[in-house]
Amino acid sequence: MQLTPSSSIRFSDYLTQHYASFRLALYKCQIGSKRYQIGDAIMQQGQDITQLMIVPVGRVSMHICAVNGRRFQLGEMDCNYNVFGEMEFFTKTPCQWSVVVEEAIEIDILDIKKVEKLLLERPEFSLFFASALALDYQDSLDIYTHRLLHPITYNIAFDLLQHARNSMTLGRFNKADKEAERFGTSSRVYRRALKTLIQQGLVEKQGSELIIVDLAGLQRFVDHFEDYELS
Repeated sequence: MQLTPSSSIRFSDYLTQHYASFRLALYKCQIGSKRYQIGDAIMQQGQDITQLMIVPVGRVSMHICAVNGRRFQLGEMDCNYNVFGEMEFFTKTPCQWSVVVEEAIEIDILDIKKVEKLLLERPEFSLFFASALALDYQDSLDIYTHRLLHPITYNIAFDLLQHARNSMTLGRFNKADKEAERFGTSSRVYRRALKTLIQQGLVEKQGSELIIVDLAGLQRFVDHFEDYELS
């Protein structure tokens, strides 16, 4: 969750008004800071959470692994005072996602017992968590349902459009194997799906970057994907 309240949520006016007090109180629960390097795991899947972490600035990625070894990448995130471990804090369950550092960053560490005490004494601060978690839940569910219900080619095209409009908070990877994991598939299937979009003149690859060359055409492809499948 992002510490700063979103302007789009129901209680944005109230949360913005009380944000300074909330942030000050939350940071009184801080017990230190720690430097992390590229590739370090802030949190690991299955780990018991004993601290909350705030990343003021820096890039991280999140993934989850299945028992068969397959990995699903949620994507990269450019943090702006993002809190990690808050879901597990409320549910009192082991960490669901691994969070990996993608550039050298410094993380603020909060004592979980102090945060618990704060919310019991100031229950109105729970509204910050509830609102942010609800927003994250809807964003994540939107990603999962698209990945589950649509073919890979459609998902790649739709994802490119979302990023072109800056309506995605999670970034793409510059490596094909990680991008394949972000779409829940193998590198071979991902490359084959991407080749379809390239052959139709909708996108092109420049180095490790995907470039939209026909924005209107890509939109038509997404809008009428069933027609393209049948043709």
